[in-house]
Amino acid sequence: MALRFIGIDPDTGGGNCPALWVDAERREIIVQGWVADEATLQECAQRSPRPEDEAVVRIPARMAAQLRKACDVADGTELR
Repeated sequence: MALRFIGIDPDTGGGNCPALWVDAERREIIVQGWVADEATLQECAQRSPRPEDEAVVRIPARMAAQLRKACDVADGTELR
């Protein structure tokens, strides 16, 4: 598996921060973010119960452009 690095939180100091990758072969977006707190987990579970092999993470809205790019890469619509 070869992941394509998309970017990290633009307000980070360079490490241990939210980040995005794309697995183009599997057409999936990989998200590294802050682990959601218990209140967030409970609210999310009201709409979508979380199985043991999934996690809820937070990424800042300032990463919206990077998330859009990751979506475009994953679905093959990125401009070349």
